Amino acid sequence: MTHRILVVDDEQSMRDFLSIFLKKEGFEVETAADGEKALEVVARTPIDLIISDVRMSAMDGMRLLREVKRREASIEVIVMTAYGSTADAIKAMRDGAYDYISKPFKLNEVKVTIQKALKKRELAKTAPEPEVASPPKKQEHNIVGKSAAMQKVFEMINRVADTKTTILITGESGTGKELVARAIHDGSVRAGKAFVTINCGAIPSELMESELFGHLRGSFTGAVRDKDGLFKVADGGTLFLDEVSELPLQLQVKLLRALQERRVTPVGGSDEIPIDTRVIAATNRDLLEDVRFGRFREDLYYRLNVIQVRLPPLRERTEDIPLLVEHFIKRACLEMSREPMRISEAAMMILTSHPYPGNVRELSNLLERAVALENSDQVRPQSLPSHLLERHEESPVKHEYDPLKIDLSRGTNLDAVLEQVEYHLLRDALDQAAGVKTEAAKILGITFRSLRYRLKKHKLDDERENS
Repeated sequence: MTHRILVVDDEQSMRDFLSIFLKKEGFEVETAADGEKALEVVARTPIDLIISDVRMSAMDGMRLLREVKRREASIEVIVMTAYGSTADAIKAMRDGAYDYISKPFKLNEVKVTIQKALKKRELAKTAPEPEVASPPKKQEHNIVGKSAAMQKVFEMINRVADTKTTILITGESGTGKELVARAIHDGSVRAGKAFVTINCGAIPSELMESELFGHLRGSFTGAVRDKDGLFKVADGGTLFLDEVSELPLQLQVKLLRALQERRVTPVGGSDEIPIDTRVIAATNRDLLEDVRFGRFREDLYYRLNVIQVRLPPLRERTEDIPLLVEHFIKRACLEMSREPMRISEAAMMILTSHPYPGNVRELSNLLERAVALENSDQVRPQSLPSHLLERHEESPVKHEYDPLKIDLSRGTNLDAVLEQVEYHLLRDALDQAAGVKTEAAKILGITFRSLRYRLKKHKLDDERENS
């Protein structure tokens, strides 16, 4: 099957150049001088892919992109931007562009980007439309969550995985940024290649350049042999730069050049080494604030922040806590070769009311400790750290569940309060109905199906078998 590509640029020379190149590659080619003429072509001719300049007279590339996606969302769009115009590229990706290429570009880069875009289009034709956003296929990475906030993260992972675009993952410490980076890698065409991680704050600044770009023998004291840098080690795969905000300014310049030129120069060397390495960066800091205070280069920020994936803190997705609790208990039991354990109601109430300043990592560590200390078949409050128990005792949300009695001047967790209100109302209704679920549903003014869902969510269905 021959694909038809539409080239849109207000420069005749660029249209002619790309037209000749694409025809040699076996594509059918249409051209247009601006967005309005491009839409006329789309209206009369089936188009598989559009390659469009961003800055044009009349209708520009951004308006064209939005209009094409409104009329025929299956057409993939690659935008061409001027060197350094990263802001345009970011906006285009958010508006639905498959990818971008920067002028002046390398023809091999254009060819690979086109092949990937067309492959995505063909797969989309045969793939069933998902009802909801799904977690990444590689569930062994333990990204657990059903909340709306995490569904957005899963959707973004699935959308960006198979592009070459640089990704910036933001979020507080302990939210799982490396898990997301690995899921993006494993969902991409680079999955069979290396996934290499470096913590930019854990290596002395004087050694970081050698770690990233490599060095030649004798280039500094202790360099007794040539060494490949991590960019080279990850060639064809993905390099994950964790805590990228910790890079010293002089290295930020060299990182920017590596990202732009796709070449690195080892310490002590003069020859540039070509690389094909996708970079995913992560930070727990506000990089724009670092830019304002001169701690981070603005040009590097925009180069890294082509697409941003924000990970919510655990306090913003408290409905995921029960899922995470079960997951971490199961994992800890497997690692310690223990029989499967469950969580007691009292312990779960304590865990769901905790604010988790350390996020998912803190919850994981709490449950690993609890499983190690428990001598029964369930995690109980006495297995949890004392500071959690003390805070729970002081909390206005105990076994009383009247929200009107909560002293808001001390602060609270609304989601946890609502969860506990629902939990206690369900138990009271079941008690009043003598365990008959259909009667309990009538008492609460909800359907039997809704009652069953809520009982299962609060793990009350296992305790009450009557229906």
